Amino acid sequence: MQSAAKEQPAAPVTNSVRVEIFDQAYNLRGTVPEYIRRLAEFVDGKMRVIAEQTSTVDSLRLAVLAALNIADEYHLMKHKLENGGISDYAARTQRLAGALDEVLVEEKRRVGECSA
Repeated sequence: MQSAAKEQPAAPVTNSVRVEIFDQAYNLRGTVPEYIRRLAEFVDGKMRVIAEQTSTVDSLRLAVLAALNIADEYHLMKHKLENGGISDYAARTQRLAGALDEVLVEEKRRVGECSA
């Protein structure tokens, strides 16, 4: 009895990307190098802002404070999305679509009166 060979999905190609975060070089791997660079720039920026706002010079402490700051931003955005952030946009979209429909109906009526 022959068993069919199962094809395994190809592993995504990972690239090594060298980034600097708070003057420390890191070699990171990922599938989209530019995305990794943007993430590293974001973390570096957070650490630098925190370093300016505090008297902390310990990079480990700054990294933890930056991680807490990023986690806070993430959870605030997640909470906002879960509790109506999207529905606000949906409601606004519905209002705008309704207004556009009214304008189009009025324009059709106006054009119809002019051609009669």
